[in-house]
Amino acid sequence: MRIAIAVFEDVEELDFVGPWEVLTYWATAVARTAVEVVTVARMLEPVRAAKGLRVLPDCTPDDVGRFDVLVMPGGQGTRRLLSPDNPLHAGLREIAEAGVLMTSVCTGALVYAAAGLLHDRPATTHWAAFDELLALDPTIQPRPDDRFVDDGDVITAAGVSAGIDMALHLVVRLDSEQAARDVKRGIQYDPRPPV
Repeated sequence: MRIAIAVFEDVEELDFVGPWEVLTYWATAVARTAVEVVTVARMLEPVRAAKGLRVLPDCTPDDVGRFDVLVMPGGQGTRRLLSPDNPLHAGLREIAEAGVLMTSVCTGALVYAAAGLLHDRPATTHWAAFDELLALDPTIQPRPDDRFVDDGDVITAAGVSAGIDMALHLVVRLDSEQAARDVKRGIQYDPRPPV
């Protein structure tokens, strides 16, 4: 099992680090079979995220090889990926057609919408981005109250911290409920906000 997490300039940190934490904990401490999680960026140079975190990607689309799941995080950097002539869209469609499980967090759903991957599907995104999402594809069935929406071969998550919930759901799908419980306990994820 191989999971690729996209990173790009102005990616929202928790959108990719939350799923990274869940999935790598599963891979290293819980999974009974081999699981590898890698970051993918256009180039191997450091990527500066939305709040300044610098990330050194593991691979590029040219050398990532085969993978089973793609996580497309959100952030302001997604807006640069929405142009109709962006070659990324054709690449995403090819990946989806090859049977890769396509997942997104927050405004990563906008990128999938621009690529045509959410046409006539239920989807969620950050609460403040639904107008943008529906402007890209009005056939999308908005689910603003859902933390994540699993529509089979595409899973979208709401904003930022919802990516952790989506990643735990991925562990259930790819392994078991017990594995997800073990990950949740291991990373001490038990949200009880103070406000």
